[in-house]
Amino acid sequence: MSNIAEVDVVVIGGGPVGVTALALLGRAGLTAVGLERDTEMWPTARAVHFDGETFRTLQSLGVAERFAEATLPMASMHIENEAREVLISVPTGRFGSQGWHDDLTFHQPDIERLVREVVEELPGVELRCGSTAAAVRNVDEGVEVTVCDADGSESIIRARWAIAADGARSQIRQSLGIDTEKLGEDAQWLVVDGILEDSPGLSSDMIFLGHHTRPALWIRLPGTRVRMEFMLMPDDDPEEIVTAAAVERISHGVLPADKFTADRQALYTFRGRIARQWRAGNIFLAGDAAHQAPPLFGQGLCAGVRDVANLVWKLDLVKRGAADDSILDTYESERKPHARFWVEQATNAAGFLQTTDAEVAKQRDEFIRANPAASAPVSPALGPGLHEGGTDKRAGHLSMQPILADGVRLDDMVGTRFLVATTPELYAAVPAGLREQLEEDDDVVVLFDPAKVGQILEATGAQAVVVRPDRYILGAGDTAEALGHLIRSIPTVGRTVPSHT
Repeated sequence: MSNIAEVDVVVIGGGPVGVTALALLGRAGLTAVGLERDTEMWPTARAVHFDGETFRTLQSLGVAERFAEATLPMASMHIENEAREVLISVPTGRFGSQGWHDDLTFHQPDIERLVREVVEELPGVELRCGSTAAAVRNVDEGVEVTVCDADGSESIIRARWAIAADGARSQIRQSLGIDTEKLGEDAQWLVVDGILEDSPGLSSDMIFLGHHTRPALWIRLPGTRVRMEFMLMPDDDPEEIVTAAAVERISHGVLPADKFTADRQALYTFRGRIARQWRAGNIFLAGDAAHQAPPLFGQGLCAGVRDVANLVWKLDLVKRGAADDSILDTYESERKPHARFWVEQATNAAGFLQTTDAEVAKQRDEFIRANPAASAPVSPALGPGLHEGGTDKRAGHLSMQPILADGVRLDDMVGTRFLVATTPELYAAVPAGLREQLEEDDDVVVLFDPAKVGQILEATGAQAVVVRPDRYILGAGDTAEALGHLIRSIPTVGRTVPSHT
């Protein structure tokens, strides 16, 4: 066995979540190695949608313009029934509170390639393709990973932590003996991706086709790319259903054989799963290894990116001695309830959108007409953790991102640090010693210029707001006493960081 390498973090899995974790780790200054068993990047799309929050995380990688060029803001979405009646039309494509469009579609290889390019440009991190984590063990003060390369050679990597982002069938999760909880009923679907030229497709960018004779989904992607998904019915022939003629038939001519060129036709299972445990010692599950949802709200990849955005800044603080190791316990406690919400929403929606019973479909249509808001759930707060949850309903929710008068987005000014946003008067009332601690803390930015933080205060309904590095609200208040309490709850404040780190 060859030499032993040492890094801060080993990331297992080189899909979009794993590579985003690598990029975030590199931007934070940690050393990391990513292990991906495939020698080449996956050539076809799986995820096709993310939201403004996810784009905000990509913004933190420093190449937002390149990502923007590879995405298509969604302009419209609706749900229709068997009679082609539009049950609800949801406005999308809005330039939302995150400083980006609320919903965007993309071709996954394009986005994944851009994130890999970021990783290649960052010092201290690398993605090793053709390398498999044959074994991952918790050891004293870290983890030890046995790596098997494509040529059969083995080596050891020692790290302080490991992030297992190795997909729905996660070998790491299985090796740790972590079971998953099943939510909802599984269903077999056909997904078809490709190029549609000289043919109109469907009118909206995303349509849930609630046809009880065959539920389906339509999504328009950048350029001439489109995706359709079709539920498999009992009489379908698995070999025939993937042919061009069959796709034209079950799409009711939306994807004509002479106008549509497929680059992916795959049978897969809509499933809802949550790992019962997300941390085992110094090993953390993320992405599909931790949770899977039917793609009804397009939150699968979003949830995985939220995972690593939540975890990486905490690893960074612990590595630098700026926070106690106990902060890492908040990863699962905060993220698991949030991810569960979206898995439950997606499995519930799947249950009524993919019904094949005409009477149940009729009842569903009546429910949607009477309860249109139920078709567009609002993202919840984090679970209990490093925020004022329980005492302040604003805490744990995602903060907005203002765009300043000169076009600069606030995150680009703040960086991946804590933000104390308040008024000049309230800040002046904070004890001088506490203000001094705050101003000496490189992990905190204090802003009280209304042109910069006025929108955050207004949106939160508070005179003071503390925002975490992952853009979630640590807490909010209206008095100097409340602001002082919030400042003291920032884990780095008043803490002496060892100079050698």
